[in-house]
Amino acid sequence: MAKTQQITPRFRTIDGLNVRYAESAPRDADALLLSPWPESVYAFDQMWPQLSADTHLVAIDLPGFGMSQRRDEMMSPHAMGEFIVHVADEFGLDQPHVVGPDVGTGTALFAAADHPGRLRSLVVGSGASSVPITLEGPLRDWVLSESVDEYRKVDGREIVSAALGTIQGYDLPGEIREDYLSSYEGDRFVESMSYARAYPEDLPVLRDKLPGLATPVEIIAGRDDSAVPPSNAEFLHDRLPHSKLDVIDAAHFAWEEAPSTYADLVTTWWNGGYRKV
Repeated sequence: MAKTQQITPRFRTIDGLNVRYAESAPRDADALLLSPWPESVYAFDQMWPQLSADTHLVAIDLPGFGMSQRRDEMMSPHAMGEFIVHVADEFGLDQPHVVGPDVGTGTALFAAADHPGRLRSLVVGSGASSVPITLEGPLRDWVLSESVDEYRKVDGREIVSAALGTIQGYDLPGEIREDYLSSYEGDRFVESMSYARAYPEDLPVLRDKLPGLATPVEIIAGRDDSAVPPSNAEFLHDRLPHSKLDVIDAAHFAWEEAPSTYADLVTTWWNGGYRKV
């Protein structure tokens, strides 16, 4: 039985990696959606009908996340930013919008900074951005602990199950929850941590690029995010020359907890809001 009727994942080889993606029907405008951690392309399930009504969507599990194959040298925001430009090329997306919540935040911003004019606009948020690093709870330990050895002793399913338990006001459908758990079982979760553990090196580089970034950026943050405090969103908004900040009634998984609000902000942005900043 299909997990949803609107999202049908497939695999495609990009830069020699087996990448999982989902695609909607063709439209005049394009958008590239980057799945958050520790989830998958199904993170966009609730918003898919609204987002795909007028826009052609390509959602991907970034390498090392979801069900996509990992390559060690790509597990950093800076390297991943280069990769998503290759994804846009592979799918023939001419100046797409990019939606990159959570780990997609740094990836999307690096891509826009390093390839001026290639992306039409960005929607980011709920991802580490501040320098010095401002994170809370287990996420802070995942990023800053001296070693990940203790996490290697635990099946990734257990770690992801605990993270998903913090989603507020929404019970994940069983098959989608299982997809998230399966995506990070065994050592896949601890291996995915290497991306976040690159933040101390990459975020200062990104900070210095923000003032020169011409791409319009919508920043969406959950007011009650206990993992990535909204101050990260404010850090971006204060430094980006063309940005809009919306702090909504949600916790960390804002796209799951407030999908209607989130999708309304995204579609309003796509329908001309990005031209007004």
